[in-house]
Amino acid sequence: MNFIEKFFAKYPQEKVIKWFKQICIAEAISCFLLYGVAMIWKRYDEEGLLATIFIIIVGNIHGLFFTLYLLLCLPARKIYTWDDEDFVFALLSAFFPFATIWVEKKLARFDRE
Repeated sequence: MNFIEKFFAKYPQEKVIKWFKQICIAEAISCFLLYGVAMIWKRYDEEGLLATIFIIIVGNIHGLFFTLYLLLCLPARKIYTWDDEDFVFALLSAFFPFATIWVEKKLARFDRE
């Protein structure tokens, strides 16, 4: 994990915060596109090739944002001074649809008590 902290240490905190917030939103949007659009489309058009291609493309994009979110949780922990409970909650929220928006709104603030 030390190499990840060293990688993000060369960037200013404002830039890492901006990336983290953007990835939180992008992960939630890609999750909606995958579950709310692609899966429903596939159920109604089982033989359609376009639905399958859409699922593959959106699934890969969602996987990229999911991985980036998990990687950016490490420098976010240091920047926002999360304790272990907050950090584990932020990591686990990646596995639940739209929970990353809650992390971005509630945990990713400097004025938390």
